[in-house]
Amino acid sequence: MPETALPSTPTPLPPASIAEFQRRCDVIEESYEFMLAYAAQGLTGAEGSPSGGQLREQLTRAADALSALGDLLTTIIDSEPLEPAQAFQAYQAVLDRDARNALAAAQLVLAQPTISSQLVDNLNASIHLRALLTDLFLIDEILKGRGEGVR
Repeated sequence: MPETALPSTPTPLPPASIAEFQRRCDVIEESYEFMLAYAAQGLTGAEGSPSGGQLREQLTRAADALSALGDLLTTIIDSEPLEPAQAFQAYQAVLDRDARNALAAAQLVLAQPTISSQLVDNLNASIHLRALLTDLFLIDEILKGRGEGVR
């Protein structure tokens, strides 16, 4: 019996990939919000405040979430024939570049022996971090409704 071709239907996005992408977005957004509050405290970094330890934890979590974020988006894009493909692939390159830039800035701050509120305020104002946040808001809106677990 000859095989008949099934009609082409889009494969749903793997919920695990979408869920992981959104988990990472949440971590990055939560870290940014924490950094905003930290920057407002006016700490020199030498006080040894509990929020200094929390800041390092938040920045480390954000750095982990940023790592290979572009690769994760590639997995999502490749899982479903998103059209136009060229637009999604071009956007993946933008997100990947911005994530790498934001990661480098976060790692630079983490490498400092003390982290002042002013240093965190400068990180928050960094065009690299702001571009990344905007990238995440844009792709999150596009991915809504494309799989289970989507916000």
